[in-house]
Amino acid sequence: QVQLVESGGGLVQAGGSLRLSCAASGSILSINAMGWYRQAPGKQRELVARISSGGTTGYADSVKGRFTISRDNAKNTVYLQMSSLKPEDTASYYCNAYGIAIVGGIKQSYDTWGQGTQVTVSS
Repeated sequence: QVQLVESGGGLVQAGGSLRLSCAASGSILSINAMGWYRQAPGKQRELVARISSGGTTGYADSVKGRFTISRDNAKNTVYLQMSSLKPEDTASYYCNAYGIAIVGGIKQSYDTWGQGTQVTVSS
């Protein structure tokens, strides 16, 4: 029942910037953490950035200093501001969230993934 929808992907030149958004919907009681993952063709999915409900953040070493994750708790939305983009950042980016929601009239934990948004960085 909890759904995540990503937006903001696109094609940019190396050195450019993009901002990704992920909006969560459903009967959400809490979001413990939201994060961004990415996966390039033929490669394993990897964690890019993560933020807790309290605002604690974490980043992959490859994006530290270039990417910033933030969230708007009132809107159940997480953002990923990407700057100084490199061709190796090219991938499908997926939003993830976990927490507690009401599903079928009962409180349940959830761990939900978005459909993904494509980011392509040209050289």
